[in-house]
Amino acid sequence: MTDRTSGQPTYTLRGPDNKPCRSGTPGTLGGHRRGKLYGLLDCPSALCAMARGRYVRYRVFFADEGTAIAAGYRPCAVCLPAKYQRWKAAHKSRKGSTS
Repeated sequence: MTDRTSGQPTYTLRGPDNKPCRSGTPGTLGGHRRGKLYGLLDCPSALCAMARGRYVRYRVFFADEGTAIAAGYRPCAVCLPAKYQRWKAAHKSRKGSTS
């Protein structure tokens, strides 16, 4: 999409409140809105799903990792395995402490 006043491209990213916001800079991470996960723009799993015609309608973008986390998304197990393992361990310990 292009901004009518400046002629510069604009991008729709997700903010920390998980609401769409406009940016003059493209996102650095992609995500899946329904799955609430984020990952690299060239994630093999996401690219494969998009090639099969899935995923695209739920694709979202984030400026950075902090924004994705604040919006409630988790790291992708395929393209960010170490971050996913840390998230999983933290999530598991939180679940165990509330039972």
